[in-house]
Amino acid sequence: MPRRPHRPEPTGSGRERPRGRAGVFDADADDAGPVLRIGQPPVPPPPPRPPVPGQGSQHRPPGQGPETVGLQWGAAGNASGAERVPAADDPADPPLTAVPDALGAEATGVDPIDTPTGAPRATGRAGRDMASAIGVGLGLGAVILAALLIWRPAFLLVLTAAVLISIVELTGALVRGGHRPPRTPVLVGALAMLALAWARGPSGLVVAFLLTVFAVLLWRLGQGPVGYLRDASAAVLVALYVPLLAGFAVLLLVPDDGAARVLAFIATVVCSDVGGFAAGVLFGKHPMAPSISPKKSWEGLAGSITACVLIGTLLATLTFHAPWWGGALYGVAIALTATLGDLAESLIKRDLGIKDMGNLLPGHGGLMDRMDSLLPSAVVAYLALSLIAPS
Repeated sequence: MPRRPHRPEPTGSGRERPRGRAGVFDADADDAGPVLRIGQPPVPPPPPRPPVPGQGSQHRPPGQGPETVGLQWGAAGNASGAERVPAADDPADPPLTAVPDALGAEATGVDPIDTPTGAPRATGRAGRDMASAIGVGLGLGAVILAALLIWRPAFLLVLTAAVLISIVELTGALVRGGHRPPRTPVLVGALAMLALAWARGPSGLVVAFLLTVFAVLLWRLGQGPVGYLRDASAAVLVALYVPLLAGFAVLLLVPDDGAARVLAFIATVVCSDVGGFAAGVLFGKHPMAPSISPKKSWEGLAGSITACVLIGTLLATLTFHAPWWGGALYGVAIALTATLGDLAESLIKRDLGIKDMGNLLPGHGGLMDRMDSLLPSAVVAYLALSLIAPS
């Protein structure tokens, strides 16, 4: 049978890509190895070049990856036994690494916010600078105690300043997370909620909150329809989470013994934090919610409940002359609410990919990071103390 004359290969874009048994190679034709043609003897592979130190993927340690790249044409690929051999000066393949994100950092132990390499961090098991945290905590406690004992309305001013700062921190964190909640109507609404809670009680607080929600919806209309539901919902969440819940602390302050009620509420929440921290550091072995807050444990929750029951019983019997069991139930409720409030804010921070809401307070983060357990506990304290020790 006469042989067909060899047809010259087209050049440029019309050149056919070489094929093997696995199909068309993804590499360029010059890197795809020898091309076998029917009726021609196989072209032997070029001899490998001597290894050059520090170059090529041939110098990988044994067991760290394949010694050759590409498809092999050995006994399983082609009868010729031709094999693609990489050049010694080919660049080494870069390793594939996984970069943890804000949520995956819990599994790797890496904080969502990077810290400077080599920077010393004087932190304990809680991940905080404990000396600064204790000093700042004592300073805040002194300010609150002085405001309550000297002049009750002074605490209202302190609470208003804390609420406004917390709103700025929370809305700023939401902006960094891709939301655009309108801040101005929430700040104005916060002033109205706290003032009407002091002047009109629970009804004034609820009316001011509803007016704030309506103002948020109208204010956001001026920025167009794109992201309207997302941004308006975020602003309503801020209005509910910070000023509305803080309004119940104002309601605790309204009665004649309001200073004692506010002190009892804050002291119980502080005991919850201290008891949970001590028990968690000493005995914590079983994480409560590792994907949200890996340092919280069931042993820490037991310590919080124990400390709150003790302080609640003492406050109920000695301060409000209520039955001891009422103080015990009050303590359990505050411990659970404070823990849930802390977890709720941790969940928001994990979703936004941040570690702290701010950096105003050394050792604590932002002021909102200290308000997380106080805000929902104010509602429970107001309801519980109204039942066991009505004014």
